[in-house]
Formats: sequence, C-alpha cells, structure tokens
Amino acid sequence: MNRTIRSTLALLLGACSLAAPVLASAQGADPIYMRERAVCDGIQQDRTACLREAGAARQEAQRGGLTSAPPTTYQQNALARCALQPPSDRAACEARVLGTGMTSVEGSVLGGGVIRETVTPIPAPAQ
Repeated sequence: MNRTIRSTLALLLGACSLAAPVLASAQGADPIYMRERAVCDGIQQDRTACLREAGAARQEAQRGGLTSAPPTTYQQNALARCALQPPSDRAACEARVLGTGMTSVEGSVLGGGVIRETVTPIPAPAQ
C-alpha cells in the first residue's frame, strides 16, 4: 500500500514537471490571451461566453485581423453620430464627445459602458 502511494506521487510529480514547460511556453507565447482569460474570472458575465470571446479574439489576432484604429478615428465616428442628431441636441452631443464644458465621464467598457454627462445650465425664465 505504501509503495502504491509513493508510485502514484512519483507519477503525479513527473506529469506535473512535464506539463510545466508546456504551460509556461503557452503563457509566454501569448500573454495577451492569458490576461484576457484571467479577466473572465473576475467579471459578472457568463464565463463560458467570456472564454469563447477571448479565444475568438486570439484567433483573429493570429490572422492579423484584430487591429485598433487611431483614437482620432473613434472621435470622428462619434462626431459623425452627433451630426445625425436634431440641430437643437447636436451641440450637447458634441460637448459630450469632446469632453468640453461641464462634462463628466464615468464607467468603463469592461464594467458595461462609459457614461458621458454634460450639464447645461438653463436660466430661469424672467417673471
């Protein structure tokens, strides 16, 4: 019995020592993917869906199809959406996008969204 336990422990230690270099090289080969997988453990989202998305992003990045546009492109897109607003709302939309005036930004994409709020004081009507 004691000999069986020692044999089992030796087998487990041997298997772990063989697996460690493989895991280390996998982590070193794609640190972004490993970081995204770790994020899946700390968010309030279906873990399976999160892991599926991380895998899909990794696959697309390997194909060279996962790129980011310059920040100015995102701002131009946002301002283009403001142009579709009624003229009376357009200036407030642009102030939120550009962060001018009394604009506050809170939240994050990871947290579910970024909320931009611009306060526009309106004087009380004269009596």
